[in-house]
Amino acid sequence: MSWTEEKVNKLKELWGKGKTASQISEIIGGVSRNAVIGKAHRLNLSAKIKTRSAVSNKELERSYENNKHTSKRSRKSRFKSLIIEKDFEPENPKQLEELDENSCKWPIGHPNEPNFYFCGRSSLKDFSYCRLHILYAYQPKGKKEDVVEKEEDMVVIGKKIKSA
Repeated sequence: MSWTEEKVNKLKELWGKGKTASQISEIIGGVSRNAVIGKAHRLNLSAKIKTRSAVSNKELERSYENNKHTSKRSRKSRFKSLIIEKDFEPENPKQLEELDENSCKWPIGHPNEPNFYFCGRSSLKDFSYCRLHILYAYQPKGKKEDVVEKEEDMVVIGKKIKSA
């Protein structure tokens, strides 16, 4: 198969209109999709500008940026409200067989040890853990500026654990 001047011009025209390599191969006839791609590459034709995934990714990024600020604030405030609360119910040690959907499933100790148990406090709705253990399990995403704040939070959590 040889590329005639006429086929090359048609390739350039159709490529510029955004046709796919498969469509171009059908229109030109006698060339495969791979031949079209190879020739376009050798002619240094620009990459396709609009692709379905690129357009949808841009729209997705825009919607993410719009929602980013509000969701970040609400997530952070949710965790801060848990940290502010100082009263944790007492631990209610339970074995695996005793756990139900309302029990905190935070493991205490190592499963191979004889004194291993689960926390057993009341878990929060839609979570597997109590308020205290949610602080460990679900760490809020933070920025570099939040490092100092996190250290302060860990001191508060440490005090709460001792009191609980």
